[in-house]
Amino acid sequence: MKAIVVTDQAAGAAGMRLVDRPEPAAAINDVIVEVHASGYVPTEAEWPSTWTDRASRNRAPSVLGHEVAGVVTALGYGTTGLSVGQRVFGISDWHRDGTLAEYVAVESRNLAPLPGDVDFAVGASLPISGLTAWQGLFVHGRIRAGQTVLAHGAAGAVGTMVTQLAREAGAHVIGTGRAADRQKALDFGSHEFVDLDNDSLADAGGVDLVFDVIGGDIQRQSTALIRPGGTLVSITGPVEARPENALAVDFVVESDRAQLGEIVQRVRDGRLRTNIDGVAALDDAVAALNPTQRRKGKTVIRVRP
Repeated sequence: MKAIVVTDQAAGAAGMRLVDRPEPAAAINDVIVEVHASGYVPTEAEWPSTWTDRASRNRAPSVLGHEVAGVVTALGYGTTGLSVGQRVFGISDWHRDGTLAEYVAVESRNLAPLPGDVDFAVGASLPISGLTAWQGLFVHGRIRAGQTVLAHGAAGAVGTMVTQLAREAGAHVIGTGRAADRQKALDFGSHEFVDLDNDSLADAGGVDLVFDVIGGDIQRQSTALIRPGGTLVSITGPVEARPENALAVDFVVESDRAQLGEIVQRVRDGRLRTNIDGVAALDDAVAALNPTQRRKGKTVIRVRP
């Protein structure tokens, strides 16, 4: 089968290659998914799990991609909850070969049914961005109606999901980003926008929840805005600056079938729009995933027409 792999950690994403690989076999509780579309996170080549397994053994060459939408073609021993021929979407394990390939082996619990009226490209764009936003807001942030949310990176793949879900929950959303991001952030539902290059972040005033996708100095500035009893939610790693009289949480997204179902239902209802910045074929994936200009949304690789 065709797959996109990386072999040299120093080269990172620039070292991507399209190669032939053996088709995966289904282990206990796995399914084999015929991949129709795959999502990609631009920092994957920097993740330790891309290069080593759980026992810290080198596993390169590694197949990239961890978001998948496709069709189940085989079941491993003991697999329940899914069936051959079923349309599915979800997240593959961080320490295993990924979804930028014609086939992938995934634990069945990491997948959810993909309704027939949702395109595979849309399905592949949802799992990481959608679950990150959902878990940050509802599981870790415990957002409530009437609160104010400061959503960093509001024009990005995660930020647009955060904005829409927070607004649906009854929150007032202040998005941030660069000047060129303003209109997109507003189009996806931000009530206000702070240009981090030209505006003062302090002008956002007091907020109940900060959803941080940037870290560093922006995170430190943000902590001063959090009201007592509020929450800083970060996906950038361990929190560097902890707010006073408020909670600080950093987390890594986890697959959850029920939450995936909630997310895709909102897409079907028109309550949630995915943020796809480009779609490319697998043969063109290396160039598409190494863009010359900054992407403002998800790049999806359509593995099958």
